[in-house]
Amino acid sequence: MFKTILLAYDGSEHARRAAEVAKAEAEAHGARLIVVHAYEPVPDYLGEPFFEEALRRRLERAEGVLEEARALTGVPKEDALLLEGVPAEAILQAARAEKADLIVMGTRGLGALGSLFLGSQSQRVVAEAPCPVLLVR
Repeated sequence: MFKTILLAYDGSEHARRAAEVAKAEAEAHGARLIVVHAYEPVPDYLGEPFFEEALRRRLERAEGVLEEARALTGVPKEDALLLEGVPAEAILQAARAEKADLIVMGTRGLGALGSLFLGSQSQRVVAEAPCPVLLVR
């Protein structure tokens, strides 16, 4: 049924559980699994040298999160996408570009209020996704 499954991964506990589910679904359906990690852009008002340092740190962290997702899922490098932008927008754009049949993501991310309610990024993806979305707690 599913040919391409997109896992949105942010390093949270919910995302780790979503990675397990996405891997199992991909194996069960013989589907291609794509892992996406989106990081917020660094504000350019920081100026030099702060901008370069903030960008370097943000990229290092993002690459680490993506590598963690690859380790959990066994996804090859070419199927691991590091995207800059608002997470929901980046996830939706990647799902459309990759023609995903299913998006898998955690219900709550690493946001400050994440433990209080369904994450705003998850809500937006569910509302605007071009395909079914599986939310994992």
